[in-house]
Amino acid sequence: MAKIIHSMIRVLDEARSVDFYGKAFGLKIADRVAFETFTLIYLSNAETGFELELTVNQGRMEPYALGDAYGHLAVSVDELKDEHGRMTKLGLNPGKIVELNRDGKLFALLFFVTDPDGYKIEVVQRHGRFL
Repeated sequence: MAKIIHSMIRVLDEARSVDFYGKAFGLKIADRVAFETFTLIYLSNAETGFELELTVNQGRMEPYALGDAYGHLAVSVDELKDEHGRMTKLGLNPGKIVELNRDGKLFALLFFVTDPDGYKIEVVQRHGRFL
């Protein structure tokens, strides 16, 4: 069977992105591989073997066009309101907390935060299918 191992996003500034993902989600550099025209930075934490791969293309100056799709990464946390407050104090400007209900029951409690390159990250309370 296939095993999902990482997701990749293109970023303009390695230090800025590593700082954001470290502050927001406790991700640290697991590996850094430099090539002639680009660098791959793999971020992870002890919670999972899944990694976020940041790709930095040398010489790129203009932001990437993210399009009008609403693709996003998602992370789960134990205490959503605590994480929202922590990110607010760090100046990461998380969005409002949203409660999704289905058939009269809580389906998800979540908010989104945006990284320095404009990517949306969903932060969801560990509950139900989001453990």
